[in-house]
Amino acid sequence: MTGNPTSQLRHQHNVHLADVHPRPAIFDSFERARHRQAHWLIECLAEMFGVFCYCYAGIGATAAYVVGNILKLGLGSVLTVGLAYGIGIVVAVVVCTATSGGHFSPAVTLVHIIFNKFPVAKGVRYVIAQILGGFIASWFVYWQWNTLIKDAEAALKVAGLYEAENFSSLGPAGIFALYANPAAPLGQVFLNEFVSDIFIGIVIAACLDPTNFFAPPVAVPWIVGMTYATAIWGFSSNGLVLNTARDLGGRLVAIAIWGTKASGGRYAAIAALTNIIATVLAFAFYEIVLKDSSRVLTSAGKEFYEGRAAHMKHRDTTSIMLLYDTVQAQMLRRRVLMMLMWNIWRRSECVSFSLHSSEETCNK
Repeated sequence: MTGNPTSQLRHQHNVHLADVHPRPAIFDSFERARHRQAHWLIECLAEMFGVFCYCYAGIGATAAYVVGNILKLGLGSVLTVGLAYGIGIVVAVVVCTATSGGHFSPAVTLVHIIFNKFPVAKGVRYVIAQILGGFIASWFVYWQWNTLIKDAEAALKVAGLYEAENFSSLGPAGIFALYANPAAPLGQVFLNEFVSDIFIGIVIAACLDPTNFFAPPVAVPWIVGMTYATAIWGFSSNGLVLNTARDLGGRLVAIAIWGTKASGGRYAAIAALTNIIATVLAFAFYEIVLKDSSRVLTSAGKEFYEGRAAHMKHRDTTSIMLLYDTVQAQMLRRRVLMMLMWNIWRRSECVSFSLHSSEETCNK
């Protein structure tokens, strides 16, 4: 760019980060290669890290709550657990959504497959990455809280409550695997989970509606995060999952530590599947009852779609440039190789000819 860069940027319809903040050559080269060869891997890593953020924050707060209650340390409460999950969701959305689209839940990924023609194969990769994110977060929390968790187990054994409480929402295994209230019938547990998931699903659908003037993009992370926190504050006493990735990731860690007793029995199926069914129904309700295609896009919604289109165009352009540069480099290497081979062949011919002629003639 020549002249005044600021004045020129004002006249550009779209200003890319590369226009105002060029990256070092090594990062720029990697980014171009990533766009062409590894974009799906980067998106999966973003999904994995998003779920990691959500689970790491929430499960960490749950560890403080459970261990604090057993050891009488007063380290947490349902309020702190709800806040931690809510803030974890805010962090996940803010950090990772621009890269992956911000699903962070198998239920949301399935919704995008059904309603938005999201590729099925890509959706499967997303779900695996999400569960892996929950699994890794659970292991980190376990190792960071390992000493106090063992102290809590020892305290339960001394009190004769280990078998009764360990595999419950109040026991050490309940930090990672989610368990229902043993006093509540499974029908009530299912209803508790189903209605909470419907509630959250409708809120997410409203936040994704680009015609919703009351949910601008900057507010969406907080709206979704606080909706999750509200559900935890009000309905977690009967067992509440809300996200299959968090449930399966944490449950697998609990099974790895305490064996199959930590699996959760019949409740495990309710925990893993209910939120998926409920979220799909919630989006269907919003599409049929609350959404209206005659509404006007908000300015933020319009900017979002324009920005995404410009991003894709710029990414594809840079990928084509990289491909062109690669082809040109390959052609140049071939030409150099051919010239080298020609020179070698010519010299060998000269050596052969020099046996029957003068060296002078060969050099000519």
